[in-house]
Parts: sequence; structure tokens; C-alpha cells
Amino acid sequence: MSISGMFLILFLTFHMCMNLVAIISPEGYNTVCEFLGANWYALVGTAILAGGFIIHILFGLLLSIENRRARGNDRYAVTARPKTVEWASQNMLALGIVILALLGLHLYHFWAKMQFVELQSMAGVEVDSNLLANATNGYGLIEQTFSSPVVVALYLVMLCALWFHISHGFWSSLQSMGLSNSVWLKRIQVISMVYATLLVAGFAVVVIFFFVKSIL
Repeated sequence: MSISGMFLILFLTFHMCMNLVAIISPEGYNTVCEFLGANWYALVGTAILAGGFIIHILFGLLLSIENRRARGNDRYAVTARPKTVEWASQNMLALGIVILALLGLHLYHFWAKMQFVELQSMAGVEVDSNLLANATNGYGLIEQTFSSPVVVALYLVMLCALWFHISHGFWSSLQSMGLSNSVWLKRIQVISMVYATLLVAGFAVVVIFFFVKSIL
């Protein structure tokens, strides 16, 4: 659970940095999108990434089930949250479900219109020429997607859930892997909060930038 979580955080860091390129240079961003299209290395990376998500989700469900079984009926005895327990810690599964649901929206908006379209064309499936031409125009897709207030609101909800999930998951993963002690625990928790904030802020800046751009 911890290893797959750290792997996904590394991917999100790369993804966030890639997205920021769109603000700086449309041509540069489309070059990155073309580089990460239906090439063999990109497909291998996509498969590994999907595997990481599946492992993380399955272990998350298993741990939640085990925790519920371990507590038994005692989980109903106390409803107040202890002061030493983070809200995110008690709601990691719920946060994960929100992120997973909105991740489906993200895949629909981008992956399905980019790499998936290219894969269909490579497999001999007849694809509309306009869809194929737009498959590497990531900048245009960002402009189109984040011009909708509803979509922007949903993405910001996902980013809020992601912040809570990572701000707890980052330091918890390090602790589970034995990289924490009584001296470093507080420091790692602070680092986790800062890292989660910078990561989510990077994604949010892109969403808000293109929404503001669409209404000006």
C-alpha cells in the first residue's frame, strides 16, 4: 500500500510539472503530449501506472475491510474523533472513492481523446479524422475542458480530496516503510503537508488559469 502510494505520488508530481508547461508554452505542451502518445514506451508506462493504481486500490479496500473486522462492534462505541487522529486518516477510503470517481472523468476528458484515439487508429479501427488530428493537441483539449464551470468545480473537488489523501498518505507511507521515528515524525508530517499543498496547487493553477482565460 505504501510503496504503490509513493509511486503514484511520483507520477502525480511528473504530471503536475507537465501540466504547468501548458501555461508557459502551448507548443511545448503539445510536444510533450506527442512524446507521450501511442509510443511503445508511453504504453509501457501507462500499463505500469494502471497496475500501480489497481494495486493501491485493492490494498486500500483490503486494509479497510481488515480494520472493520478487527474493530468489530466496537467501531460504534465511540463516534467522536480523538484529537491525535487526523480527519483524513479516518476517511482515506472515502477520499479515495471520490478521487477514483473523478479520475474516470479525467480519463474521459483526456486519455480517451488522446492516447486511446491513437491506439484505435493503430489497431485499424476507423477513427474520425478530426479526432485523430486533435489527439496530440493537448493544449486545445485543456482549453476546451476547463472552459466549463461545472467541470472546473468537479476538478477542484477532486483536488481537495487529493490534498487530504496525500497530506496524510505521504507521511503515513514513510512511517509504514520504517522511515520515521519520534524525532522525525513531526518533521515528516510537515513535509507531507507542504508537498501535498504544492502538488495540488500546481494542478489547481492550471485549471483556474484556463477557466479565467476562457471568460476573459
